[in-house]
Parts: sequence; structure tokens; C-alpha cells
Amino acid sequence: MPFNIVLVEPEIPQNTGNIARTCAATGTVLHLVKPLGFDVSDRAAKRAGLDYWPFVKIREYECLADFLAKHAGRPMYFVTTKGKHGHAGLEYEPDSFFLFGKETAGLDEGLLRENYERTVRIPMLPDERLRSLNLANSAAVILYEALRQHAYPGLS
Repeated sequence: MPFNIVLVEPEIPQNTGNIARTCAATGTVLHLVKPLGFDVSDRAAKRAGLDYWPFVKIREYECLADFLAKHAGRPMYFVTTKGKHGHAGLEYEPDSFFLFGKETAGLDEGLLRENYERTVRIPMLPDERLRSLNLANSAAVILYEALRQHAYPGLS
């Protein structure tokens, strides 16, 4: 019952490397939606992922439409600071997909409107100067809540 982290147009290789490491340690599949702001072989991404890269299940897609078409009907959650639900306020289905937008802009506003009932946010202080958590930290928070809800399947 692996979960799925989906990075839509990620821009910072270190974040992707850190998320890859988290995915490797939890058996989570990492989906990368192009265009990427770096080459997957980028030294910064490789360095952040350390020697975990061989253990990461990575899937790549040419665009978001390609990803959505290939996984239509699967449980998806859209992570955004504007989400309707707190991250711990939903029960995540096995094999859920958690979509994260690029670091500078997040997910497309139209996509969020279309899927508002499945938007998720991580609680933060209500200060406009604090825009969001780091992408790698956000992915870990969401993923570990989903894993906790399912008693950390396969993890010890």
C-alpha cells in the first residue's frame, strides 16, 4: 500500500533530493511532473538524496494533464496553503496521491478550485509574511500523517 508524492514542476533540486530520500525510507512512489527546474542528475539533487536514489521508485510525466490522465479515478489530495482541510482532518485512502506545486507558485489556482473538497493545508500562524513551509518538510508532514493513519504499514 505505498503512498504517492507528486511534485508538479519542482524548481529546487535540493527539495526533490530530500523528498526522494523520504520516499525511499517509506516505500513511497515519487512522481515528477515536467517541466522540472533542474536535471534529475543535478549534483544538488543527488547530494540531497545521498545514496538513497537506487531505492526510490520514480515516475516521470511530460505534463500535469499526462499525469492526471494516467491516474484518473485514483484518490488525490492537493496540498496548498489555501486548502479546505487541515492535514490531520481527513482519512487518507491507501495508495493516495499527494500533489505539491512548484516552490514559487504552488499548484494552479484552477486545479485547486476544481478539486477544492480534496485540498489539504498544514496549519501555520496566520501571518501574511509566513507564506508556507519548505516543500520537503511539507511532503514529510503530509506523508507521515497518512502513514500514521494506517499504522505505518511495512515500517519499523
